[in-house]
Amino acid sequence: MTQMRVLVVEDEFAIAKPLRNALEREGYLVSVTDTGAAALKLARTWVPDVILLDLMLPDRDGREVAREIRAFSSVPIIMTTARAEETDRIVGLEIGADDYVTKPYSLAELIARIRAVTRRAKGTAAQQASTLGFKDLTLEPDTYRVFRGEEQLALSQKEFEILRMLMEHPGTVVSRADLVHGVWNLRLYEGSKTLDVHISWLRKKLGDDAAAPGYIETVRGVGFRLAT
Repeated sequence: MTQMRVLVVEDEFAIAKPLRNALEREGYLVSVTDTGAAALKLARTWVPDVILLDLMLPDRDGREVAREIRAFSSVPIIMTTARAEETDRIVGLEIGADDYVTKPYSLAELIARIRAVTRRAKGTAAQQASTLGFKDLTLEPDTYRVFRGEEQLALSQKEFEILRMLMEHPGTVVSRADLVHGVWNLRLYEGSKTLDVHISWLRKKLGDDAAAPGYIETVRGVGFRLAT
């Protein structure tokens, strides 16, 4: 069996060394770096299965690094930070992180989160079998591309996942709770505002109007569905 690769981006040696040892004991292949620049290079060349990304790095903000990684990769990213403010967590998730843990954390909890995000990533890959269509929209799960007619739309990963969930259930209401859990692995009260922001961004990119929807219809108090 191929070892799963974990890229640890952490500038505190006292954290990075025991974390690396713990992950290697669990059977992971681990690479450690302490800068955002090196993390970007390794994300392209070493191709990890999951990235543990510290928010506070010596050369740049971890959120900037996550945003740049998302431009070329859908690898699961778990952000680790000593900052526990809700706004930091929301920003991290909105730019493409898959999970967010606050220091100090237990190694057992972190390993459980790694297993969860990689399991979800494998499940998403297994579902990427066929093209989805609705009106003039075409969604290609295996290439992460969406077209409106002949025009390819520049969607973020989260916007893509929201649209994919809606297109997998045409004519059916997808609840807010299911969308928040399916896209961010959060409970509704944690991700409700984030969902609304992403729905607004998605509608804008689709050229949709919330008052007279052509694509995404709001079912108040319940969720969203494709507008028929």
